[in-house]
Amino acid sequence: MIVFVYARDAHYGIGKDNGLPWHLPADLRHFKRTTTGQTIVMGRKTFDSMGGPLPNRNNVVLTRSRSFQAEGAEVIHSLDDVLQLSKQEAIYVIGGAEIFALLWDICDKHIVTVIDEKFEADTFVPPLSEQEWELVETVPGPIDEKNRYPHEYRTYVRKQAK
Repeated sequence: MIVFVYARDAHYGIGKDNGLPWHLPADLRHFKRTTTGQTIVMGRKTFDSMGGPLPNRNNVVLTRSRSFQAEGAEVIHSLDDVLQLSKQEAIYVIGGAEIFALLWDICDKHIVTVIDEKFEADTFVPPLSEQEWELVETVPGPIDEKNRYPHEYRTYVRKQAK
Protein backbone atom coordinates (compact mmCIF):
# COMPACT_ATOMS: atom_id res chain seq x y z
CA MET A 1 0.00 0.00 0.00
CA ILE A 2 1.23 3.47 -0.89
CA VAL A 3 0.10 6.24 1.46
CA PHE A 4 0.81 9.93 0.85
CA VAL A 5 1.22 12.15 3.92
CA TYR A 6 1.32 15.90 3.35
CA ALA A 7 -0.12 19.26 4.32
CA ARG A 8 -1.54 21.68 1.79
CA ASP A 9 -3.03 25.15 1.86
CA ALA A 10 -6.35 26.33 0.41
CA HIS A 11 -4.76 26.62 -3.05
CA TYR A 12 -2.99 23.23 -2.94
CA GLY A 13 0.40 24.69 -2.08
CA ILE A 14 2.68 22.26 -0.25
CA GLY A 15 6.04 23.99 -0.18
CA LYS A 16 8.18 27.07 -0.64
CA ASP A 17 11.95 27.09 -1.19
CA ASN A 18 12.27 23.41 -0.15
CA GLY A 19 10.44 24.03 3.13
CA LEU A 20 6.96 24.51 4.52
CA PRO A 21 5.37 27.95 4.02
CA TRP A 22 3.66 27.77 7.43
CA HIS A 23 4.44 26.92 11.04
CA LEU A 24 1.82 24.57 12.49
CA PRO A 25 3.08 22.51 15.46
CA ALA A 26 -0.14 20.46 15.66
CA ASP A 27 0.43 19.26 12.10
CA LEU A 28 4.01 18.27 12.92
CA ARG A 29 2.69 16.21 15.87
CA HIS A 30 0.07 14.62 13.59
CA PHE A 31 2.80 13.80 11.05
CA LYS A 32 4.94 12.25 13.78
CA ARG A 33 2.05 10.11 15.11
CA THR A 34 1.16 9.00 11.59
CA THR A 35 4.67 8.04 10.47
CA THR A 36 6.46 6.81 13.61
CA GLY A 37 7.30 3.13 13.26
CA GLN A 38 6.60 3.19 9.52
CA THR A 39 8.65 3.16 6.34
CA ILE A 40 8.77 6.68 4.92
CA VAL A 41 9.80 7.36 1.33
CA MET A 42 11.02 10.76 0.19
CA GLY A 43 13.02 12.43 -2.52
CA ARG A 44 16.58 13.63 -2.06
CA LYS A 45 15.60 17.31 -1.72
CA THR A 46 13.12 16.46 1.02
CA PHE A 47 15.74 14.37 2.81
CA ASP A 48 18.28 17.20 2.53
CA SER A 49 15.77 19.77 3.81
CA MET A 50 15.23 17.71 6.98
CA GLY A 51 18.92 17.62 7.80
CA GLY A 52 18.99 13.84 8.16
CA PRO A 53 16.79 10.83 8.78
CA LEU A 54 13.68 11.10 10.94
CA PRO A 55 13.98 9.07 14.15
CA ASN A 56 11.96 5.91 14.81
CA ARG A 57 11.14 5.38 11.14
CA ASN A 58 12.66 3.39 8.30
CA ASN A 59 13.86 6.26 6.07
CA VAL A 60 14.07 5.58 2.33
CA VAL A 61 15.36 8.14 -0.17
CA LEU A 62 14.39 7.84 -3.84
CA THR A 63 16.89 9.53 -6.15
CA ARG A 64 18.17 9.22 -9.71
CA SER A 65 21.72 9.84 -8.50
CA ARG A 66 23.62 6.55 -8.26
CA SER A 67 26.34 8.20 -6.16
CA PHE A 68 24.01 9.68 -3.51
CA GLN A 69 24.46 8.28 -0.02
CA ALA A 70 22.26 9.06 2.96
CA GLU A 71 23.54 8.16 6.39
CA GLY A 72 20.74 6.52 8.36
CA ALA A 73 18.58 5.91 5.29
CA GLU A 74 18.20 3.34 2.54
CA VAL A 75 18.70 4.77 -0.96
CA ILE A 76 16.67 3.48 -3.91
CA HIS A 77 16.69 4.58 -7.54
CA SER A 78 13.53 3.55 -9.38
CA LEU A 79 9.77 3.22 -9.41
CA ASP A 80 10.26 -0.56 -9.41
CA ASP A 81 12.19 -0.26 -6.14
CA VAL A 82 9.26 1.66 -4.61
CA LEU A 83 6.76 -0.92 -5.87
CA GLN A 84 8.81 -3.76 -4.37
CA LEU A 85 8.83 -1.99 -1.01
CA SER A 86 5.07 -1.35 -1.16
CA LYS A 87 4.39 -5.07 -1.75
CA GLN A 88 6.16 -5.92 1.51
CA GLU A 89 4.57 -3.25 3.72
CA ALA A 90 2.68 0.03 3.70
CA ILE A 91 4.97 2.88 2.70
CA TYR A 92 4.34 6.48 3.65
CA VAL A 93 5.42 8.92 0.95
CA ILE A 94 6.26 12.31 2.46
CA GLY A 95 7.42 14.28 -0.58
CA GLY A 96 8.53 16.15 -2.38
CA ALA A 97 6.66 17.21 -5.46
CA GLU A 98 8.61 15.05 -7.93
CA ILE A 99 8.01 11.92 -5.85
CA PHE A 100 4.31 12.74 -5.45
CA ALA A 101 4.02 13.24 -9.23
CA LEU A 102 5.79 9.94 -9.94
CA LEU A 103 3.51 7.95 -7.62
CA TRP A 104 0.26 9.96 -7.81
CA ASP A 105 -1.61 7.54 -10.08
CA ILE A 106 -0.73 4.46 -8.03
CA CYS A 107 -1.22 5.89 -4.53
CA ASP A 108 -3.85 4.07 -2.42
CA LYS A 109 -4.47 6.60 0.35
CA HIS A 110 -3.93 10.29 1.15
CA ILE A 111 -3.53 11.54 4.71
CA VAL A 112 -3.77 15.30 4.23
CA THR A 113 -3.66 18.26 6.55
CA VAL A 114 -5.80 20.91 4.87
CA ILE A 115 -4.94 24.42 6.05
CA ASP A 116 -7.70 26.95 5.40
CA GLU A 117 -5.31 29.76 4.43
CA LYS A 118 -3.43 30.71 1.28
CA PHE A 119 0.34 30.93 1.54
CA GLU A 120 3.05 31.93 -0.89
CA ALA A 121 4.11 28.59 -2.39
CA ASP A 122 6.19 27.34 -5.29
CA THR A 123 5.24 23.66 -5.04
CA PHE A 124 1.71 22.29 -5.45
CA VAL A 125 -0.33 19.10 -5.59
CA PRO A 126 -3.42 18.62 -7.76
CA PRO A 127 -6.89 18.43 -6.22
CA LEU A 128 -8.24 14.97 -5.46
CA SER A 129 -11.06 13.94 -7.79
CA GLU A 130 -14.35 12.95 -6.12
CA GLN A 131 -14.71 10.31 -8.82
CA GLU A 132 -11.47 8.62 -7.72
CA TRP A 133 -11.21 9.37 -4.02
CA GLU A 134 -13.53 8.86 -1.05
CA LEU A 135 -13.19 11.04 2.03
CA VAL A 136 -13.36 8.58 4.95
CA GLU A 137 -12.30 10.73 7.89
CA THR A 138 -12.15 14.41 8.83
CA VAL A 139 -10.78 15.54 12.18
CA PRO A 140 -10.55 19.25 13.07
CA GLY A 141 -7.15 20.50 14.17
CA PRO A 142 -6.66 22.71 17.22
CA ILE A 143 -6.53 26.48 16.92
CA ASP A 144 -4.61 28.24 19.67
CA GLU A 145 -1.70 30.64 20.17
CA LYS A 146 0.75 28.13 18.63
CA ASN A 147 -1.56 26.88 15.87
CA ARG A 148 -3.02 30.03 14.36
CA TYR A 149 -4.39 28.60 11.11
CA PRO A 150 -7.69 26.75 10.83
CA HIS A 151 -6.92 23.23 9.63
CA GLU A 152 -8.24 19.69 9.57
CA TYR A 153 -6.84 16.25 9.01
CA ARG A 154 -8.48 14.35 6.16
CA THR A 155 -8.06 10.76 5.04
CA TYR A 156 -8.98 9.75 1.50
CA VAL A 157 -8.96 6.24 0.04
CA ARG A 158 -9.04 5.35 -3.63
CA LYS A 159 -12.48 4.23 -4.78
CA GLN A 160 -12.66 0.74 -6.22
CA ALA A 161 -13.32 0.49 -9.95
CA LYS A 162 -16.85 -0.67 -10.69
